[in-house]
Amino acid sequence: MNAVVERFRPLTGHRLFWPALVLVVMILANTIYRPGFLAVEVKNGHLYGTPVDILRLSAPLILVALGMTLVIATGGIDLSVGSLSAISGAIACLFISEAADQSSLSNVLTALALAFGAALVLGAWNGVLVAVIGIQPIIATLILMVAGRGLAQLVTEGQIITINSGPYRAIGLGHFLTLPLAVFIALGAALLIAAFTRRTALGLIIESVGGNAEASRLAGIRSGRVIFLVYVVSAACAAIAGFMMTANVSSADGNAVGLWVELDAILAVVIGGTSLAGGRFSLGGTILGALIIQTLTTSVYAMNISPQTALLFKAVVVIAVCLIQSPAFRARFRRRRGATTPGPTAAQREKEQVPA
Repeated sequence: MNAVVERFRPLTGHRLFWPALVLVVMILANTIYRPGFLAVEVKNGHLYGTPVDILRLSAPLILVALGMTLVIATGGIDLSVGSLSAISGAIACLFISEAADQSSLSNVLTALALAFGAALVLGAWNGVLVAVIGIQPIIATLILMVAGRGLAQLVTEGQIITINSGPYRAIGLGHFLTLPLAVFIALGAALLIAAFTRRTALGLIIESVGGNAEASRLAGIRSGRVIFLVYVVSAACAAIAGFMMTANVSSADGNAVGLWVELDAILAVVIGGTSLAGGRFSLGGTILGALIIQTLTTSVYAMNISPQTALLFKAVVVIAVCLIQSPAFRARFRRRRGATTPGPTAAQREKEQVPA
């Protein structure tokens, strides 16, 4: 038994093993509960099915969680991503709704550029508060979390802005190579962030700042610039997620778009193995964490669990996932299990001492 455990220890010790195992178990449980869970069919050249829906609905959360991963890796937190999604979606939908031709690609691109630029400015605001002024990240981003939601309401004048734009709708519901376009957008963002953080020194610099910002500064790293950059990147990811959320329903609701997505993003990062204390981070783990959360949400609704009870069910499952992948918890569990395992009896010990 010990030989088997030692053989698989390199696999079980990998940071992505436990999140991947949890996701596989959830898929198997759903398949047993609903035999058609993994069924995928082709309609009009597009793939449809629950797995495809999970991927499509996971895309906004993956984007927000990727930006959150970089922020958390520096030892910070960004509670304003939900409000930023609402603001970007509101600005884009407002511009398109007032355009003479809502289906004009140039008008849609202009709307996206304006909304994206506004999100970058607000992300830079967060970066200045944290990196330059020195306000605690949770307080600095809490300011924009509250004020940003009000700003989104001002943009929409407290109303739900409805649009009818094919190019904009394609961001959330369009298809490319039979798969939802949103999946490719999220994948492209993940590959771009991975290229900059894993193929250059930027990732190591972010981890060093999160590990010890003062030591990094003394080593010649401009920690303030790095911290400023990650908040801008987080805002950019939140803006694109906001486009997807509003494109899914062809409308912008300043009060509902991106509501509590920051909490799901933080959970996705933690489930993926990134420590809230900062330092080493895992983009792959974050993506798995987002898929776990969306799969769990889909499973809960498929079981006809009420929304109020679903939140409690979701919290219990997330806590269980975090405990399962915690090395300290597993080590304590093994020690306790070993302590309760009965040892050899006196007769057995005497038999072992008798020479053959």
